[in-house]
Amino acid sequence: MTNPRTAAVRIAAPAAVVGTLAAALTAAPAGAAEVRSAAAASHAPSVRTVPTAASAPRTVVRPVVARPSGYTIRPGDTVSSVAARHGVATADLLAWNGLGWRSVIFPGQKLRLSPASAPSTTAPPAAAPAATHTVVPGDTVFAIAKRYGTTVSAIMSINGIAGSAIITPGQTLRVAAGSTPAPAPVSAVAPAAPPAAAAPASHTVAAGDTLFAIARKYATSVSHLLQVNGLGEGSIIYPGQALRLTAPAPAPAAAATAAAATAPQRSAALDATQTAHAAHIVRVGRELGVPDRGIAIALATAMVESSMRNLDHGDRDSLGLFQQRPSQGWGTTAQALDADRSIRVFYGGADDPNGSATRGLLDIPGWQDMPFTAAAQAVQVSAYPDRYGMWERQANQWLATLR
Repeated sequence: MTNPRTAAVRIAAPAAVVGTLAAALTAAPAGAAEVRSAAAASHAPSVRTVPTAASAPRTVVRPVVARPSGYTIRPGDTVSSVAARHGVATADLLAWNGLGWRSVIFPGQKLRLSPASAPSTTAPPAAAPAATHTVVPGDTVFAIAKRYGTTVSAIMSINGIAGSAIITPGQTLRVAAGSTPAPAPVSAVAPAAPPAAAAPASHTVAAGDTLFAIARKYATSVSHLLQVNGLGEGSIIYPGQALRLTAPAPAPAAAATAAAATAPQRSAALDATQTAHAAHIVRVGRELGVPDRGIAIALATAMVESSMRNLDHGDRDSLGLFQQRPSQGWGTTAQALDADRSIRVFYGGADDPNGSATRGLLDIPGWQDMPFTAAAQAVQVSAYPDRYGMWERQANQWLATLR
């Protein structure tokens, strides 16, 4: 039989616990700390609720890091890695610095990380038909883009120009829609401006010079210097070397003929070895469909460079009939000494075994209208360009004999 007194005690304890729980549930606000277990509450005089830090929203303030205006190239850097590191597009980084897709960067070179000037905040004018620009000697895509207020990537895109493409005088380029050259202001009372000093036609390389520094000094681009001097991407410049800063203007055909008639002419009788090489040059030219004037240029060039012999030596690493240099991308030593291959590389064109690594005669825009010696020089880039024209008459005589 249950003792009434004991039963009362047993009932009383749960009642106290229930009362405590009820008070806690009534007093605790939403989000309060979890109520302790009934067993723990029975030993505590009261229950307090303490808001936790988790119940309050936290605001994280991150500092805004401004992009620097420039960056100095370090060993191992590439244009794309610099662009990715600073959150800019590679095409824009190239355009801001006047570089092409195949341009070479070097440690210590400074790159701009933003446009030269802030873009205009005024509303754009109504769209106008796309304008065009006719390329003149000395033009670069970067300079044209800057003139018309557009970007290199935009001009390349709308004209379908690849990153390594070369623009040539007389070529018509479309520029961004609505962009036309700003007319120069005209003032009726303004005095006549003094004539501007003529830009130098060439630069003599000094110790420590680089193509990038020379291009920057004369406000042009590395790709332009490579183009007008017939150099490749890996070309080496050296102190005392004369670099063209602008492309030579092609002389009219009549002037070229007159110059050839007055130039001192040389002649020579070929021995059996020389005759065999001359006949080989003619035969390859006929196979490739080269005009007679182009074949005569090849004959004169081979006579000047090697005396029509397949030499295994020459200035620095120059080799073969045309003294082609392996260090300048004209092939390996064995390829430069392969007479048939060296002839085809001199002619160039679609069947050039050297591909786009070098420019042959057929790759020179307007070579047919150039003076005889200038056409040969455009391929050879010789320190003595006038020597080719001295063999023009004799080359034509050889060509007539070797038909």
